[in-house]
Amino acid sequence: MTPPAFWFTAPDAPAWCARLLSPVGQVYGWMAARRMTQIQEWRAPVPVIGVYCLSMSTAGVTATTQALALHLQARGRVPGFLFRAQGARSAEPMAVDPRNHTPTDVGDEALLSAAFAPAWTAEDATLGVRAILEKPPTDTKSIDCILVDGAFRNIRPARDLSVIVADAVLGFGNGRCVPAGPLLWPLAQGLARADLLVSIGPDAAQQAFFHTWRDRLPARTIRARMEPLQTGMNWRGARVLAFASIDLPERFFAALADLGADLRRAEALDAHQPLTPALMTRLEREAQMLGAQLVTTEQDAVRLPPAFRYKVLTLPLRLQIADPAVLNAALDRIGL
Repeated sequence: MTPPAFWFTAPDAPAWCARLLSPVGQVYGWMAARRMTQIQEWRAPVPVIGVYCLSMSTAGVTATTQALALHLQARGRVPGFLFRAQGARSAEPMAVDPRNHTPTDVGDEALLSAAFAPAWTAEDATLGVRAILEKPPTDTKSIDCILVDGAFRNIRPARDLSVIVADAVLGFGNGRCVPAGPLLWPLAQGLARADLLVSIGPDAAQQAFFHTWRDRLPARTIRARMEPLQTGMNWRGARVLAFASIDLPERFFAALADLGADLRRAEALDAHQPLTPALMTRLEREAQMLGAQLVTTEQDAVRLPPAFRYKVLTLPLRLQIADPAVLNAALDRIGL
C-alpha cells in the first residue's frame, strides 16, 4: 500500500482529508490503546527486547534488530530473533534453517536475519519465546536474550526493553492515527511505552525531526543512519539497474548514488512483491539494453529465483548508531 500524501503534512497544519478522518482515527487509536491495557503480561526468564514502529511503515525495524543483535554479541551475549509468521507456511513456532528454508517457508526478514543470529518464527509471541527457551540450537550456547520483531502488535510477552524505530524523514507523519494519519497507536501512549527511540536518517532529516517532535520524544533517544557495508566493491561509475521491494526503496537508490554508481534505472516495487521469473526476465532484458548490472537489497536478494541469484549484485546496508553509550546504559539496566 502506498500511503496517502496527506498523512505526511505538518502536524500543526493537517490536510482537510486528515481533519475529516480524525474522528475515525481517534476511535482506532482509543481501541488500540485499550487493547494494550487489557492484555495480561507474561514475563520470560530472559530479557526480551521489542523493536517496533508506531506507524504503518516498518522501515528500519529489521536493520535495527540486526544491529542490536550484533551489539549484544559484541557484549558477549547470545541473542535470538523472533519474527511473526506472516506469510510463513506454519503458524507454529519454527526455528529458521537458512540451508533448507525459503522466504515462502519463514519470511524474508527471518531468513535474512538468521545469518546474524538464531531466528524463529511464530504466530503467537509467547509460544515463540517459550519454544526458543525450550529448544535452543544444538550448535550454539543457550539463548540468553530475545529480540522480538515489531510485527507482534500486542505486549505479550512483557518486553524488558522497548525500542521504537522512527524514520527521521517521515517522522510520525501528521501525528494522527489510521486512517487520518500513519500511526497505529496514539502518539502519547506509543511513546510512553518506549525505553529507547532510534531515529534513522541523515543529519538534516534528524534536525528537522527533533525540531518538530522535540517536546514529545523520550529522553533516551539515539540517532542512527544506514550506511553501505564495505565489501571491497567499487561502485563508482558502475552502470546499474537497481530494484527494491522494501519500505522506502528510494533510500536504497540514494545509497547507490552516494557511492558514485551510474543509476541508469531505479524500479521501486511493491513491498514484498514476489520476484517472479517473469519479472526478473523483464528486468534482466532492460538491464542488457541499458548496458547495466542488476542490483538489489539484501532482503530482496534472499527472494530471488534460483536462476537469477548469480546475476544480481547486492548492496548491503547496516545501521550505524551515533552514540552507543545511551544503548549500553539501557542494556546495563536490564542485565545485558
